[in-house]
Amino acid sequence: MSWANKFSKPYRIESGKGFRLKDFNPDDTSHLHSEEHAKKLLENSIQEMAELQDKLYAQDRWSVLLVFQAMDAAGKDGAIKHVMSGLNPQGCQVYSFKAPSAEELDHDFLWRTTRCVPQRGRIGIFNRSYYEEVLVVRVHPEILSHERVPEELLGKNLWEDRFEDIRNFERYLSRNGVAVRKFFLNVSKKEQKRRFLQRLENPEKNWKFSAADVRERECWDDYMEAYEEMIVATSSKHAPWYVVPADNKWYTRLVVAAAVVDTLKDLKLAYPTVSPELRKQLQAAKAQLERKR
Repeated sequence: MSWANKFSKPYRIESGKGFRLKDFNPDDTSHLHSEEHAKKLLENSIQEMAELQDKLYAQDRWSVLLVFQAMDAAGKDGAIKHVMSGLNPQGCQVYSFKAPSAEELDHDFLWRTTRCVPQRGRIGIFNRSYYEEVLVVRVHPEILSHERVPEELLGKNLWEDRFEDIRNFERYLSRNGVAVRKFFLNVSKKEQKRRFLQRLENPEKNWKFSAADVRERECWDDYMEAYEEMIVATSSKHAPWYVVPADNKWYTRLVVAAAVVDTLKDLKLAYPTVSPELRKQLQAAKAQLERKR
């Protein structure tokens, strides 16, 4: 087992059968109690990731879509920033999805994210995603009235229908060379409170806080139920979920990095081979350059 697999596999969900969120400890560090050790491993993984990304870009066959979902203050932005810090920006695309615009509401719920799926050779990152439609919309069903979906389609099977649409969409992506990996940063309610208070007490972090965060916190149990059902319904071998412990940011980042390295390795990436004809052209070009001053 590779080092990356050692840290990512315990949190990887390929089938929702028997999954229970309560079985995953937000404070888990897999017996790795040294933050300094974790940072060193993260540094090495970022270097390995950069080398693999270079092959991904050069090969121009596969693309990778990384989806991040979490409660507020779970550390999505920090994880994306730290884990992807060593990647070539030319081969990496990051999209954050907030409340949908008027134009987006006039389309199906997958439209705004579908047009941001990464092109071949790229790594795409979704900070929130189409999963908001079975999370925040489910917890606050009044949002459905703004989506203007025909009333006869808003029956009791709405959420299962959306789960089915998502499963089919991710299967479609995987069949077209997009490796989908999804991360739920699993922060505890206690740790979220601590981070909220830290934002309020530190003037430099006040900008991160919103009164809406506290209102959403009041729906904690509803969100946990929605997350659990989402993971049960949409986990698959080709588009697995990672339920990442998020109470210790240094460990969260290491697990995410390990999962990305694992994914890139699974693609068996390699630099394109040069045909005999092209090799002759390259040798001729080299000879021409060497003859001239």
